[in-house]
Amino acid sequence: MDSRVSELFGGCCRPATGGAGGALRGRGGPAPGSGGGGSKAKKKNGRSRGGKANNPPYLPPEAEDGNIEYKLKLVNPSQYRFEHLVTQMKWRLQEGRGEAVYQIGVEDNGLLVGLSEEEMRASLKTLRRMAEKVGADITVLREREVDYDSDVPRKITEVLVRKVPDNQQFLDLRVAVLGNVDSGKSTLLGVLTQGELDNGRGRARLNLFRHLHEIQSGRTSSISFEILGFNSKGEVVNYSDSRTAEEICESSSKMITFIDLAGHHKYLKTTIFGLTSYCPDFAMLVVSANTGIAGTTREHLGLAMALKVPFFIVISKVDLCSKATVERTVKQLERILKQPGCNKLPLLVNSDDDAVTAAQQFAQSPNITPIFTLSSVSGENLDLLKVFLNILPPLTNSKEQEELMQQLTEFQVDEIYTVPEVGTVVGGTLSSGICREGENLVVGPTDDGKFLRLKVCSIQRNRSACRVLRAGQAATLALGPFDRSLLRKGMVMVSPEMNPTICSVFEAEIVLLFHATTFRKGFQVTVHVGNVRQTAIVEKIHGKDKLRTGEKAVVRFRFIKHPEYLKIGAKLLFREGVTKGIGHVTDLQAITTKENGLEESLGPAQLSF
Repeated sequence: MDSRVSELFGGCCRPATGGAGGALRGRGGPAPGSGGGGSKAKKKNGRSRGGKANNPPYLPPEAEDGNIEYKLKLVNPSQYRFEHLVTQMKWRLQEGRGEAVYQIGVEDNGLLVGLSEEEMRASLKTLRRMAEKVGADITVLREREVDYDSDVPRKITEVLVRKVPDNQQFLDLRVAVLGNVDSGKSTLLGVLTQGELDNGRGRARLNLFRHLHEIQSGRTSSISFEILGFNSKGEVVNYSDSRTAEEICESSSKMITFIDLAGHHKYLKTTIFGLTSYCPDFAMLVVSANTGIAGTTREHLGLAMALKVPFFIVISKVDLCSKATVERTVKQLERILKQPGCNKLPLLVNSDDDAVTAAQQFAQSPNITPIFTLSSVSGENLDLLKVFLNILPPLTNSKEQEELMQQLTEFQVDEIYTVPEVGTVVGGTLSSGICREGENLVVGPTDDGKFLRLKVCSIQRNRSACRVLRAGQAATLALGPFDRSLLRKGMVMVSPEMNPTICSVFEAEIVLLFHATTFRKGFQVTVHVGNVRQTAIVEKIHGKDKLRTGEKAVVRFRFIKHPEYLKIGAKLLFREGVTKGIGHVTDLQAITTKENGLEESLGPAQLSF
């Protein structure tokens, strides 16, 4: 992690500096690796087609892994060839966890050859047959014309193939929503999920608020979740045509779960908890066009980068501003994104074609940052964001997912409720393994470092019943009559076979992102590690007496209240006022008998039932 990201935290009041002006606008440029043979291919094309960089003569060569497949043509394949193609499609769908993109008219080396109208029609017919064979649906994303030594118009077609994996109800992506207070985050989510435009006075956001004071002030202070579905054909499924969340889940093959976070600085700890605990796949940074980069915008951007959450930017309220004001906000963002601490490549989205390019390049390259300009009142460019979200692929592949599912069960407790006639309910994310209805787990650590036995009575995902929960999925678990007072946020529910390591003292390698003076032994900070949030005291800074902004060191921390469950390598973020730092856990001092009164190190034998 580049320590220069500290500029985003420490410079909230400084004017942005760094590379000026012209970002890569709208067209995304040739994808990485497409530079080779560019000038040569342009000669073959005869013209540069108005300089449209998203229509390069070459794509990057086809990769063995991943969910993107190139096919020159699929005209009348033999039965043996057809079966081979179907097997290939299954592999690509598995790699993309249910989604694959086919480029028809492209050679394996990435050369854009194109097909005639008749050949393309026959190829799409074959592709549709292949999809039917595996139980998938196809959607044409876009068509492009190419000139390749031929007088006959030739086309390339990009097709999305989608199939819900057999062991899942739907594909699921989590998107955290960041941005300054009054930037229009909740209103945008209300418009996306309710299917109705805002009236300009915040009507669309009313259904998202959880507390009366939020409705009265118009400001989000807690974490709320909203869902947006897409069916297998890429059509939006939301509350405009479904009465309940359960209906949306049943009709959708892909689900986007938005985590609406607070924008006001006094709720910063809630926002950090949402980012560290709920493990979002992506972050959406909302910036108001009329105020630009103000308040906590720069800090939220820094948090996303510190936690390595890929983010895209939405500039809202463009209906309130002149075109010149919107352009000024875009340029302001471009300058910040190009700063040494960010090193991002802005990509302004102006058309459906741009949205498709942005979604694919965003997932492939961590340096690409798509920028959308839209209005929740007029609906301007709202469809471009929907196209982008529909195509956006998951970051983890099927192999990583399988490895996580084979590990022992570990569920992070993020929320605790009491529901009438149901009992105690906990919400959170399954970090590893598989959790089934009726399974026996242990939860802890308690204040004295013990784990308690409990039973999972039922499971719900996105407010609909679910029998099996898999690694990476968020859900709520009903625990029946289990005493709520024994639970707290930051606990974990694990398999009884696991020997969980708990500690009060741990060491971490940190970078001090911002501190007004010097960071010394005895300093108290609030530490965030996953779903753990607790005050800790700095016991020792190895090799140094003090730290200043931008410096690195290995630091020993001690929790001041109770022990916590931590893992070596876990990302860590700490804060106290304007002081902020990041790092990762390097060593744990596991609780032993002398500290908790047990005869030997805490293990399965000490579980309290």
